[in-house]
Amino acid sequence: MLFDQIASNKRRTWVLLFVFFLLLALMGAAVGYLWLGNVWGGVLTAFIIGGIYALSMIFQATEMVMYMNGAQEIQEKDYPDYYHIVEDMALVAQIPMPRVYLVQDPSPNAFATGSNPKNAAVAATTGLLNMMNRQELEAVMGHEVSHIRNYDIRISTIAVALTSAVTMLSNIAGRNLWYSMGGRRRSSSDENQQGAANVIFLLLSLLAIVLAPLAATLVQLAISRQREFLADASSVELIRNPKGMISALQKLEEGPASKRPVDDASAALYINEPRKTSSLQRLFYTHPPIPERIARLEEM
Repeated sequence: MLFDQIASNKRRTWVLLFVFFLLLALMGAAVGYLWLGNVWGGVLTAFIIGGIYALSMIFQATEMVMYMNGAQEIQEKDYPDYYHIVEDMALVAQIPMPRVYLVQDPSPNAFATGSNPKNAAVAATTGLLNMMNRQELEAVMGHEVSHIRNYDIRISTIAVALTSAVTMLSNIAGRNLWYSMGGRRRSSSDENQQGAANVIFLLLSLLAIVLAPLAATLVQLAISRQREFLADASSVELIRNPKGMISALQKLEEGPASKRPVDDASAALYINEPRKTSSLQRLFYTHPPIPERIARLEEM
């Protein structure tokens, strides 16, 4: 059951990444049509921009994320129990020991970052260390170490980069839309057949400009949610204790929301959504509901 769930989540993630690249290509085609006058040139430009965004974020992921969240690196002597649990989980998962960080925040939470297991890092809040017993903390760190082992952080980083690229291309296309429409209206009087095609392409480009950024955000959220299910299951595989993971999730659900400002990119990295607001806003959360995560674990 566990390995079936892991395999299913991996397949779904790759499907979602494929949809991401389709959105990037669609946005590139709109930019190419409106700005470059060449659809395929726009698609190529979009992939180049997406690649540059992804590479730049991958190489700067650890330092950037830790700085954004106010995390401070700690050593074994500072928090020996926390440090040793991370060490044990890394040993079981057969990955290099990640760097260990602490965030001064009474809200219980944790996250992992890094482009690969060799330069990875994990962070926990002071609220998490105060609230969890050893088994629950092992489950949470097993979850974060699983993100590292499964290369989830790299995929999440790429998803953030592609979303940013789609949004930037949408802004470029939007600025050129009205200029393009004016230019094509002036030339349509002696090109009636081409004028009809131009109207269709302009309408399609307008739809891409409006809908592609929203769709990219939703795909990013879906990728993050699938990775959370996978990390929950992988943590159980490491610690051999589903009850520990379930108990940890229940405490995370009951814990207070973070009072620190948390940006969208960082929110996707945490084990639990750090912002707790209205039901409508929860539609755009980066994590599946904890009751649903617990239900999946209980079926294992």
